[in-house]
Amino acid sequence: MPSGLERMHPGGGTWCWGGNAPGPGRPTTHWDTDSPSGRYERHWYKEFTVMNPSLERLYAARDALARWSPDAPTVAITTGSGYGWLVDQMEQPRAIGFEEIPNMPLCNNPQHAGRFVTGRLFGHSVVVQHGRLHCYEGYRAEEVAFPARTLALWGVETFLLTNAAGAINPAFREGEFMAITDHINFIGQNPLTGLAYLELGERFPDLSHLYDPDLVARVKARMDAEGTTLHQGVYGGMPGPSYETPAEIRMLRIVGADAVGMSTVPEAIALGQMGRRVFGLSCLTNLAAGAATSPIRDDEIVDVLERAEVRNDL
Repeated sequence: MPSGLERMHPGGGTWCWGGNAPGPGRPTTHWDTDSPSGRYERHWYKEFTVMNPSLERLYAARDALARWSPDAPTVAITTGSGYGWLVDQMEQPRAIGFEEIPNMPLCNNPQHAGRFVTGRLFGHSVVVQHGRLHCYEGYRAEEVAFPARTLALWGVETFLLTNAAGAINPAFREGEFMAITDHINFIGQNPLTGLAYLELGERFPDLSHLYDPDLVARVKARMDAEGTTLHQGVYGGMPGPSYETPAEIRMLRIVGADAVGMSTVPEAIALGQMGRRVFGLSCLTNLAAGAATSPIRDDEIVDVLERAEVRNDL
C-alpha cells in the first residue's frame, strides 16, 4: 500500500508514478511526516482529477457563483487598469466580491476592485470581472487564471480580456486600441504547469488560434464603422512590476511584439485550454521605453485610459 500522499488524499484515482512529466516511469520524493526515520523517502502517489485539491477549489468557487446566480451570462469582460467605467455603464448591476467566493484569490492592486458584476451592458447580458490578478503580486499563473476558469466552469463561453499596454509598433499612437492576434509569453509562467486535469481540457492544447479571428474581424468592422482606430498585433507579456527597459523593448520589437503589458497571457492560455472564445483588447496608453520622451508614470496611463473609452464600440 502507498504511504504519505495516499494518507493525505484518500479516495478514487488511478495509480501513476510521480513527477511533472506526463506518462509513467517517474518516481517522486516527498517528505513523509509519518516516517520513523525522518528521511526523504520515495513513495507512490495517486494522480487525482475530480478529487484533486486544486480542481476541488475551482468547483467550490463555481458552485458559489451558481448559488449566487444560477444562470451564467455567455459573455465575460475582464477589466484591466482604467476600465472601471464599464461597470458604471451597466444596467441592473449585481455584484459579489472575491472575498465572498471560496478559494478566490484577492486583488492587491488598488486599481482593481476584485469582484464579479452581472447585468446588462450595451444591450447584452454580461458578467464583468472588475479587477484582475497579476503574477507580479506574487500569484502563480494558475492563481491568476483562477477567476477566468471559475467563470468558464460556471458557463461563460466568450471572454473579452482588456488591458493597458505600451505601444512598441512605431505606427501605433497613444490612446489607440489594438486587438490581440497572438502573444509572446515572457512572464515566465504557464497556468497549465502541474498535474493535468482532463476536466479543464487537453494536456497540450494548440494555441494557434487562441485569440478568435472571427471576433477580431467583427470588432474591427464595428470600430471602423464608428471611426475608432483598431490596430491588430502581437502582445508581449512581461512579468512586471517594473516597466520595461529600452533594451527589453528593442528585444520585443525584434521578436515581433507590437505592444507590451503585464497581464492577459495567463487567463488567455487557461481559457484556450478550456475551449472558450477569447478576444484580447489593449488600450495603448503610452509609448514604450525608448520611444517615450518622458518617464512612464502609472497615473498618466490611467488618465489616457479614461480619455480613450471605447464605450459603444465594444
